[in-house]
Amino acid sequence: MTYIITPLHHNVMNEAALYIDTLTKPKGSLGRLEELAIQLAGITGTLKPDLSPATLVFAADHGITEENVSTATKEVTAQMVINMLNGGAAISVFSKCIAAPITVIDVGVDALLNDPRLVSKKVRPHGTANFTKERAMTLEEAKQAVEIGITSAKDAITKGARCLIIGEVGISNTTPSSAILASILNIDPATVVGRGTGITNTQLKRKINVCKEGLALHKPNNENGFDLLCAVGGLEIAAMAGAIIGGAQSNIPVLLDGFICTVAACIAELLAPNVNDYTILSHQSVEIGHKIAADHLRKQPLVELQLCLGEGTGSAIAYPILKAAHAMLTTMATFSTAAINYE
Repeated sequence: MTYIITPLHHNVMNEAALYIDTLTKPKGSLGRLEELAIQLAGITGTLKPDLSPATLVFAADHGITEENVSTATKEVTAQMVINMLNGGAAISVFSKCIAAPITVIDVGVDALLNDPRLVSKKVRPHGTANFTKERAMTLEEAKQAVEIGITSAKDAITKGARCLIIGEVGISNTTPSSAILASILNIDPATVVGRGTGITNTQLKRKINVCKEGLALHKPNNENGFDLLCAVGGLEIAAMAGAIIGGAQSNIPVLLDGFICTVAACIAELLAPNVNDYTILSHQSVEIGHKIAADHLRKQPLVELQLCLGEGTGSAIAYPILKAAHAMLTTMATFSTAAINYE
């Protein structure tokens, strides 16, 4: 199954590049802001895009947690979901800073959460299976999770979002992310497995072995995004991939967060050619696999702040840089309007 993404509006990108060179500054002097503005024009098809943000956080648990790959237990996922809904989580605070409405979507939290503020879209009631023993999910479940992500993105866009911040919460989710990335790149999982929540050396060795065991057991097709998700993936990873696709299908820029979100973007690229053109990498995480995933997607981060929290926090923090590129493109004077003779 392949999702159709239209190519960027290259004619509008060329128009934006020419227009930026008429602004009251030396050519190229605003560096990557100019590149961002041109990309935004290509994504949206206009020189005056709307960048109203919205945050989507997908939550799910992982059967692999029982293999002692995290410092936290499954219960923390549900507790963090409530914290987000109550406005106490980092992503809640940072989303408020940029006036981005936040929606938390439960695609597989191992708890009964009857909060009306939560969007309940459980695919599996207890999260994924332990992939060292069986496949993480079925093909039907993987497709359902991706479609939930697509629908969630389009619902946010219908409500006025014109820039999506994609985040996640799910204890142990750096483990399936590492396994997915190692498979896609056909490399030793030890190359990409990091310490996540701050695990011990013993746990790190176990985490590496868990990834090796799962990949050896299931032998996923590393060119098939759905097979990777079924073998070792996470429900929230699948939903994030879907949200990235949904944003791209609607000509909306999508800000990528850290390691897990960037791996979801790797899955999205397998499922939807051209989707990578619609994403912007917000930051460089300290999680060791993040740069490897970013390099695979040919992405450069906007900032590097030694973050490794997830949730979408890096994207919310970096969003004002996107707004600066937008302001340059939409409000800065040209030499002719300012009556400046610059030669």
